[in-house]
Amino acid sequence: MAGRFTPRPTRTTVRGGHVAVPGGIPRQAPAPARVRTWVPDGPLDLGLVLGPLRRGPGDPTFRAMPDGSVWRASRTPAGPGTLRVGARGTEVRGEAWGPGAEWLLEQLPELLGAADDPSVFVPRHRVVAMARHRRPGLRLTRTGLVMESLIPSILEQKVTTDEAYRAWRLLVRKYGEPAPGPAPGRMCVIPDARTWALIPSWEWHRAGVDNKRASTILRAVRVAARMEEATRMTPALAQARLEVVPGVGPWTSAEVVQRSHGAPDAVTVGDLHLPGIVGFALAGDRDADDSVMLELLEPYAGQRHRAARLILLSGRVPGRRAPRMPRGDIGRL
Repeated sequence: MAGRFTPRPTRTTVRGGHVAVPGGIPRQAPAPARVRTWVPDGPLDLGLVLGPLRRGPGDPTFRAMPDGSVWRASRTPAGPGTLRVGARGTEVRGEAWGPGAEWLLEQLPELLGAADDPSVFVPRHRVVAMARHRRPGLRLTRTGLVMESLIPSILEQKVTTDEAYRAWRLLVRKYGEPAPGPAPGRMCVIPDARTWALIPSWEWHRAGVDNKRASTILRAVRVAARMEEATRMTPALAQARLEVVPGVGPWTSAEVVQRSHGAPDAVTVGDLHLPGIVGFALAGDRDADDSVMLELLEPYAGQRHRAARLILLSGRVPGRRAPRMPRGDIGRL
């Protein structure tokens, strides 16, 4: 046996520790994509439908391209996967890579609003009717995934969006894994529950996440399987399941089921800006609170979230009266 094989060069036998390989190591091409085409039964605007899934312009799990296509990296029940969605005329083409590719393609119609029925919505205010007329491609997405919306929603509690987006970007890029397939540069799949649970306390601090939000995320990932089971429940029951976790309240649970379930009536309460925007748009009351907002949205019962989205898309928002909330960074302390 001693004379049958040529000894392999090692770092001790090659100057500089580098082994010369004739011709170099060939670069492996990504596996072929799985493809699905789907024809929606009405107008569809990819940006409007998938936009709520984007957590800031630097979100490592989301990329909108100049050609109108959208890339998403997700951790599915079957494993990590990358999905590219593009529209060609009236047809939508989905391409997916990775262990979760089949799951992503199976969910493609619901992701693009197939389970949503915009025709049942009846505008009761002119501003809402005009927004709906200008945005006929608005549908409510349904991802079928809870944790990918729950964790960033917790990060957004009681801080500016810039702070939350920065924390999400830093943590996902450091502890996530590269998105499968030929995804645009630096796209990542979110960490699994175990990885979230093992993030050291000082890394949360460096990302600007205080102990209260970090502890809420740690409590949530310990019961991640139970959280994901909520996708098989009604939105109301799913919110109740999520709110069992200490630190998850009505604001956070509504933000989650709007995305995971495509819940048309899950209006966000406890938000700093939304009551004033809805109050100003529908009644000229920029000082409206949650109770006033819910009263104004009562004619849209069953569709209050859709009504709120159309109001936000209308552009009718009150002017700013105070400086922006100062951005903090506890990571510098």
